[in-house]
Parts: sequence; structure tokens; C-alpha cells
Amino acid sequence: MAAAKATLVCFMVMALATALLAVPGAVEGATCSPTQLTPCAPAIIGNAAPSAACCGKLKAHPASCLCKYKKDPNLQRYVNSPNGKKVFAACKLRLPSC
Repeated sequence: MAAAKATLVCFMVMALATALLAVPGAVEGATCSPTQLTPCAPAIIGNAAPSAACCGKLKAHPASCLCKYKKDPNLQRYVNSPNGKKVFAACKLRLPSC
């Protein structure tokens, strides 16, 4: 059972990374690269507690980039999800209102 859950979480992390890489402009713009937030994937997708690395990346990420992600059809389901909101709260950050 634990192996199946670990496999599912691993698959979901890979799906998130693939979605992040498919975002137009994500690779070119160094300041708005959603791949920088991959340490948050287990917390957003797998309902784990966010790591210190995740919170650090969120705090360093510009609010304007987060607003772009909130509006992007490939990313909004992660940023606007209940788990996404929990991650922001656990990291003591406010999800920007755009």
C-alpha cells in the first residue's frame, strides 16, 4: 500500500514538472520559472507538509509570477487548489490577489 502511494506521488510530481515545462516562456524567463517551485510539488499534489525549501522558493518568487501562474490554464489548478492555498498558509505567505 505504501509503495503504491509513493508511486502515485512520484507520478504526480512528474506530471506537475511536465506541465510546468510546457508553459510558454517558463524556460526563457529566469525570474518567472515555475520549475523553481518543484520543491512544493509533494505538498500541493501529495498533501504533504511543505518543506523549508518549498517555503524558501515561494518567498523568493515574485508575486507577479504567481499571478501569471494563477491565470495560466496549465498551472492554475495547482496554484488555486485547496492544497496550494494550504502551502501558502503553512509557509506564512499570502497568495497574491491579482
